[in-house]
Amino acid sequence: MQRRTLLKAFALSASVMAMGLSFQAYAADTIKVGIMHSLSGTMAISETPLKDVALMAIDDINAKGGVLGKKLEPVVVDPASNWPLFAEKARQLLAQDKVAVVFGCWTSVSRKSVLPVFEELNGLLFYPVQYEGEEMSPNVFYTGAAPNQQAIPAVEYLLSEDGGGAKRFFLLGTDYVYPRTTNKILRAFLHAKGIQDKDIEEVYTPFGYSDYQTIVANIKNSPPVAKRQWSPPSMAIPTYRSTKSWLTRV
Repeated sequence: MQRRTLLKAFALSASVMAMGLSFQAYAADTIKVGIMHSLSGTMAISETPLKDVALMAIDDINAKGGVLGKKLEPVVVDPASNWPLFAEKARQLLAQDKVAVVFGCWTSVSRKSVLPVFEELNGLLFYPVQYEGEEMSPNVFYTGAAPNQQAIPAVEYLLSEDGGGAKRFFLLGTDYVYPRTTNKILRAFLHAKGIQDKDIEEVYTPFGYSDYQTIVANIKNSPPVAKRQWSPPSMAIPTYRSTKSWLTRV
């Protein structure tokens, strides 16, 4: 936790300095930092800890004198796991609260919801988790891994002798852009490795879905299969509970 906190603190300091403070921001008594994570709704279990770590980092920076001689002032908003509301909250932080930088989002759909706002108002977003790639913006720091850095190495291992030499794959994900795009990339990669479509199955569930017993039963009753899941923790937990009674080759 200490290492993560230090990294977060460094990112906060570097991002605020890299922004090049406007005269208005420089003249203010504090430097405002937006924190835009869901504190309620489906994604709260994942995003609330990110808010907590950001506040810890801000406290640590302020205890050491702040940035450019000024204390950081957190401005916390709750988009409530509502994708259109993310865009509204982003506009509020940038246009009304005049924050210098925003740390926020988790899902790719929330990031894509706020991206036009950050580009229109020339704001800066630090995006904290892995993403599907195929997007680049000068207004976003993508701090997480793309599929070629995370998903493909995992599947390469499953294909290897050490990973069990998997020949069939079950790709399970929540029904939004990140799992679907990642699985599209993985399917193409598996084709290049000689795995045919008949040996690749994809299943998508809505946000908030928890009844995974039927899906797990289908996997259990099929020939040996390697399973990859791309879901937020709130959806992954029910899956883990459903699979704890049997062993998968993962």
